[in-house]
Amino acid sequence: MTERTTQIKARFLQFKDWEDRYKELIVLGKHLPAYPEDKREEKYKIKGCQSQVWLYPEFKDGRVYFHADSDAILVKGIVGILTSVYSDATPDEILSTKPEFLSEVGITEHLSMNRSNGLAAMMKQIQMYAVVFKSMAAQKV
Repeated sequence: MTERTTQIKARFLQFKDWEDRYKELIVLGKHLPAYPEDKREEKYKIKGCQSQVWLYPEFKDGRVYFHADSDAILVKGIVGILTSVYSDATPDEILSTKPEFLSEVGITEHLSMNRSNGLAAMMKQIQMYAVVFKSMAAQKV
């Protein structure tokens, strides 16, 4: 997880101003893997986002894999950053990795109040999935 957050920081800190970082967010959003159409359901929608955001988790071999999409390109970039960091991780890794990397690259300070609330809702959902999967794994032992 540390390597992933380091890569995100390097990717965005190469740009000196917010406008270039904003453009990089859009690029990231455009390259987000295709979201499974059969998972574009209400139960996978993030509540509290101004835009529509879907986050579908899978739990395989003790690791969580996230699939995400949004109807807003900037938000798609933000959820793309989150899935690139938190996908293919154990529930414990997800729960112990706080999203400070977002403020370190200046993303959180440039979001509107509505976008900030949406980001918080996305992080909360990622953490909730991790808690659920951790509990499921513990019950199997």
